[in-house]
Amino acid sequence: MSSKKIRDKWRSKQWYTVFAPPYFGNVELGTMPSEEAEKLIGRVIEVTLYDITGDFTHQYMKLLFQIVRVEGKTAYTMFKGHEYSRDYLRSLVRRRTTKIEGIFNTTVKDGYRFRLSVVAFTLSRIKTSQEKIVRKIMEKIIAEKSATLTMDQFVQEMVLGKIASDIYNEAKKIVPLRHVGVRKSKLLTELAKLQVQQVTS
Repeated sequence: MSSKKIRDKWRSKQWYTVFAPPYFGNVELGTMPSEEAEKLIGRVIEVTLYDITGDFTHQYMKLLFQIVRVEGKTAYTMFKGHEYSRDYLRSLVRRRTTKIEGIFNTTVKDGYRFRLSVVAFTLSRIKTSQEKIVRKIMEKIIAEKSATLTMDQFVQEMVLGKIASDIYNEAKKIVPLRHVGVRKSKLLTELAKLQVQQVTS
């Protein structure tokens, strides 16, 4: 492709400002180019929690937002998932301790489906039977939260550490813990359903 064609192609694109959902304070996430507004629908933008909160300690968490609606030059998003950075996860691993992981699918009060990966690190090695108890606690608290919280509330509690804190406080009665966190999440509800739910909510 000639440089003139590339230039013309870029000239035909327009820039759209992308915003986080209201439950993340409608923070501006960045800008995206597109020839047509419709082509932005479904695109995913990645930021860190630090970009939203301005808190330097939140740099370790990556957030994904998917564009579900465009009005004028403004693109609106839904939370799509999050993940600990690899470096941060690696920094949590210690010798002679146990890493407990649990993967859970759950549906929150207003019908959105998520897959959560929860991780706990102990202060010392523990028995397999104790691991199982901690995993059951993870499952129980996620189920309780899902039954009572809407998507907005659930995402906030998950990303800002409230769910992890509740798991930690109950599980530490069983084993000594160093860290508990929801290290990864993924919204399983599909884009078409998201758009319908957003219009009707």
